Amino acid sequence: MKMLNIRSVGLSLSLEKGLPLGSGLGSSAASAAAAAVAVNELFGSPFSPSELVIAGLESEAKVSGYHADNIAPSILGGFVLIRSYEPLELMQLQFPHEKSLFFVLVNPEFEAPTKKMRAALPQEITMSHHVWNSSQAGALVASVLQGDINGLGKALSSDKIVEPRRAPLIPGMEAVKKAAIEAGAFGCTISGAGPTAVAVTDGEERGREIGERMVEAFMKEGNLKALAMVKQLDRVGARLVTSAPR
Repeated sequence: MKMLNIRSVGLSLSLEKGLPLGSGLGSSAASAAAAAVAVNELFGSPFSPSELVIAGLESEAKVSGYHADNIAPSILGGFVLIRSYEPLELMQLQFPHEKSLFFVLVNPEFEAPTKKMRAALPQEITMSHHVWNSSQAGALVASVLQGDINGLGKALSSDKIVEPRRAPLIPGMEAVKKAAIEAGAFGCTISGAGPTAVAVTDGEERGREIGERMVEAFMKEGNLKALAMVKQLDRVGARLVTSAPR
C-alpha cells in the first residue's frame, strides 16, 4: 500500500496456508508473496514481479529478517540468485524446460526454532571449508543452468558449514539423508533452518518412493512421525488463480 501511495484504504486478507509453520519451507515468505500479488491485482497490477519482491521483502523483514532467499523465488518462480542487497540485485537462473525436477519434502513432527538453529552455526569457519562451500555454490548454479540434476544433488548434499551443525539437532536427520540417497535421490539436505528434509529427483513416482523411505527413517532412527510431499519445480511463481467478480 505504501508503494501504491494509498493511505486511505483498509484491507483485510484471509490466507489458507498449505505449509506448516516453522518447518524450514519459507511459509512466512509464501504469505508475503500471496499478499503482495493479491493486493497488486486488486489495484490493477501496476507493479512488475520484480517490484513485488521489494514489497514482499519489507513484509518478510518484519517476521524473519531482511533476506530475499525465500520471497524472491516465491514471486518470480524457479531458481533465483541474490547477487547483492545494496542495491537489491536478483538473477533468475533458468532450469532447462525440457528437464523435470521434483523436490521431496519430508516434514517431521518436531519443532526446530529458527533462533536455536541459527545459534548453532559457527561464528568462524576455516578457509578450507569456505573454499569448499563456495565451490559447491558455484557447482549448484552451473548445474541449475545446465539441467544437471545429478550435479545439483551432489552440490546440495555437500555442505561442510551449516548442515553438520544443524543435522545433529534434528533426530534421525543423518539417517534420513542416507535413506534418501539409497532410494535413488540425487541429493538431500535440510530445508532452510529445518526440520524439513528435502531431496531432489527427476520423477514424481520415484519421488514418492524416496519420500516413503525418508519417512520410515525418521520414525526408525528419530522416533518421529513425518509427512512426505512431492512437488515439481514451479517456474512461474505466485500468480492469480481465480478472482471473484468486482
